[in-house]
Amino acid sequence: MMRVAAVAILLQFAVASYAPAQNPFDPARDSVARILQTPAVDGGGYARYNFPRTDLKVTVGDVTLAPGLSTSWAGFVGTPAAAEAMGDIVATETELPKVLKALTDAHIDITAIHDHYNGEVPRLAFVHFHAMGSATEIGRRLEGVFGMTGAPRPGAARTPAAAPVTVDTSLVFRVLGKPGKASGAVASLGFMLVSTPVLVDGRPVFPALAYGTPVAIQQVSATRAVATGDFSVLAGQVQPVVRALAANGITTTAVHNHLVGATPNVYYIHFWGDAALPTLLRGIRAALDAAKS
Repeated sequence: MMRVAAVAILLQFAVASYAPAQNPFDPARDSVARILQTPAVDGGGYARYNFPRTDLKVTVGDVTLAPGLSTSWAGFVGTPAAAEAMGDIVATETELPKVLKALTDAHIDITAIHDHYNGEVPRLAFVHFHAMGSATEIGRRLEGVFGMTGAPRPGAARTPAAAPVTVDTSLVFRVLGKPGKASGAVASLGFMLVSTPVLVDGRPVFPALAYGTPVAIQQVSATRAVATGDFSVLAGQVQPVVRALAANGITTTAVHNHLVGATPNVYYIHFWGDAALPTLLRGIRAALDAAKS
């Protein structure tokens, strides 16, 4: 039942340059970075802290996944005194019980535990969480949770350099209809397929943090690529997206929720594709078009 998830990874690449002056969370940004021992990047209007599982070699069949495709992360919005954090934690089977206990001991809500891949080795679970409070308090509580996994910390003051790009970004961005980010063999993009505001317990949540649609493509060879991600959609969009993926040879690996108490309800459709890059991109584009229609 456990597979890896790309949600966590994907927005890591599909982000813009950080604009601290535009974010009221900014005064706490560096303090939280020091607590979590990793630098903050912009996740599309929110401060994001990434913990790539570079300690693991994750394979799906004969494909070794790029480390960025299994990244734990935490995203913060709000103000230093009244912050909101969401994210997910990539855990191995042996780490999972420790992560769940650490979250409950820290009074951090668990909103989903699920798979994203099919047949990955080692088997991984993604644990989604939601916390509210002062930014530094949340950071201290999360630090103990992230410490339950083997994810290395790059250091709060240093952002790891991007690897030379080997994926065909011109083709990826042209077919999918917008620019994105790339590092090494991975190109990633972010979409917003839910056009209505979403409330959790009557409170609006930040769209890019709570229900963005991340897509990541890894070039495996000149004739092969794999793709993963999740389509965040409303109820009426679920079946059109699932059918479009199936019609193009892309496997739906999970359909579930990441939010608890959301109005309207948002569904997350995770997928895995393995084909020639042009074929794979046509299938993802068909699913995006189905969601928009």
